This record gives sequence, C-alpha cells and structure tokens, in this order.
Amino acid sequence: MLSKYVSIGDKLDLETIEGLNDALTNSHEGKKSYRSQVYDIVSEDQIKIAMPMEQGKIILLPVDGEYNVCFYTQTGLYQCLGRIIDRYKSDNVFVLVVELTTDLRKYQRREYYRLNCVLDMKSREVTDEDVNPYSERVRFVDTDITFNNGLVVDISGGGARFISRVRYPKGANIQFIFSLYVSGSLNEYKLLGKVLLSEKLENREDEYEHRIQFVNIQNDDRESIIRYIFEEERKNRHRQRSNYL
Repeated sequence: MLSKYVSIGDKLDLETIEGLNDALTNSHEGKKSYRSQVYDIVSEDQIKIAMPMEQGKIILLPVDGEYNVCFYTQTGLYQCLGRIIDRYKSDNVFVLVVELTTDLRKYQRREYYRLNCVLDMKSREVTDEDVNPYSERVRFVDTDITFNNGLVVDISGGGARFISRVRYPKGANIQFIFSLYVSGSLNEYKLLGKVLLSEKLENREDEYEHRIQFVNIQNDDRESIIRYIFEEERKNRHRQRSNYL
C-alpha cells in the first residue's frame, strides 16, 4: 500500500497533535507542522525521513513522538498516523525512522484524523438554559430528561458521526455521552456538540445520520480521545499483520 503511492524524495508534513507529545518535549506550544521528505522506504509500515529544519537548524523531534503524517505524492495527498522510533546520522544526513501506525488514506484536509468505530452513545438536544455558562468547562444542569440511544460510527478529536432514531436539526446543540477504554481505563465523556449534518439513511426506516463538531471541548478530553484513536489504530494494524502471516 505505502510503496504504491509514496516514493523516495516525496515531501511530507509531520503535524503535531496538540498536547499529545508534551511530556516528551516539555513543551506546550500546541499544534505545529514540520516539513520533511522521504529518505528511504524500509517496509510497508516503516520509512526513513530527513529531520526537519527551521531557519537552518535541525529540529530533533523526540523518539516515541506521534504525529499526523501528510505525504505530497504524484497522485495526491495521503494521510496516516506515525510514531518516531529512532533517530541518527547517516552519510551526513540526520534521519528519523518513522513507524506508520495506520494505513494511508486520501487526505481530507480535516483538522483531526477520524477513526471508524462502533460505540454506544446517548444524546439529547439542549438549550442555553441546560448549560452552565459560569463554568470554565461545559457543565450541564442536572435534569430528569430522557436521553436517546445511538451509535457512533466514526470519531475524531474534533467531532463524531453517529446514527440515531431521533433526527436533530442542523445547527442544534446536543449533549453527547459515550465511553472509551483509553490505556486500560474506562473514561466517560459528556460533551457538547453542534450538528453540522443531519440526513435520513437510505433503506433504513426511522434512522438518521448526524455529524457533530465538539463545542468548547477541554484539552484533556480531546487528548484522551486522540489517544484512544492511536491505540485502536495500532490494534487494527497488528490484527492485519497477524491475519497476513
């Protein structure tokens, strides 16, 4: 898959994922992008790239750092997630060895990588009165309102797509509740989302597809969701390898 689209010499961007590598770099600079190029293709899931430079200085990105990788190829832009597993100097070239932890996908120019999944969730439409405006976090006023069941079918650090028997209008705000296993622990998320798209599913009676964007999501919640995506993609990659072998 990789060698079919990516060639030695192709340009690429390594995009940091806000907060994810802070412990490795002792930095809280937020999202950054580093330009580099493919130095060698080791295998279908491992490449060597030139260490990025800024103002003539080499940027020593940390080993174990995880990034959103965007390749600029002759057939278009492709995206995957990657982890730096080594760095060294070879023939006067400073090299990073990058393990690709997901398959290549056509780059959609979204801010966050999306994971296809199947997750139970609950939702309800909310008004301004349902949300506490005097809290730094989005906090919902306790009520006895019944939630509607649904199913998350993809998720990212910026939003989600879900299916529900209740149709929420475009532009509506909803309370969105779901749980994820992250690093062995079960985390529950109660987030506010804005409906970007609402459509009836074809050949599915009384079922609707919604796309939502998380509103005022806290960094720790976003980072936890991104961590879940990385972990699940690694599991998927390992399963694919096992089936191949």
